Amino acid sequence: MLSLQALQQQLEQQSAPLESWDPPFCGDMPLRIAQDGQWLYQGSPIGRLPLVKLFASVLVKEKQQYFLKTPLEKVRIQVDDVPFLIHDWHWQPTSSGNALVAVTNLGDQLVISQQHPVRLQTYQEQLLPYIGVWRGLDARLSRNVYYQWIEQALQSPQQDANQLWLHSVNYRFLLGKL
Repeated sequence: MLSLQALQQQLEQQSAPLESWDPPFCGDMPLRIAQDGQWLYQGSPIGRLPLVKLFASVLVKEKQQYFLKTPLEKVRIQVDDVPFLIHDWHWQPTSSGNALVAVTNLGDQLVISQQHPVRLQTYQEQLLPYIGVWRGLDARLSRNVYYQWIEQALQSPQQDANQLWLHSVNYRFLLGKL
């Protein structure tokens, strides 16, 4: 089994794009992304954000399973819900209007748009908002961000019967129903 240090060394030495890699499957790695977005190795939190970001850069989803993929090997990891959590956001003025920018637990910023769409999906019997991130991966809105967005939607004059909508530049999305 690949160790955490060996995986880190492989990744730091690579320069080719992830999409060009076609490594063999090498088994499971004791790495888990918890529902709260925390990355755990053998049950212990990975405290180094640069290391987590490095692993996230090679995270892929294939047939509802998650893998870390290097040019030499592909290892399966466990993800409780989705790999990322949206924990912050802000409005960014643009020439086309205000853009809603979501910030992940790893510090990545995503402009809510057709490229990073919002959808409602059931998880543990609750309808929750998710954002498409990249490579088929998703992020879930934290409860605080979701409630803040609902407050923004309630201030919007463009509500449809009992539905809560938000706009980000030219992209309109449903947050839920009253």
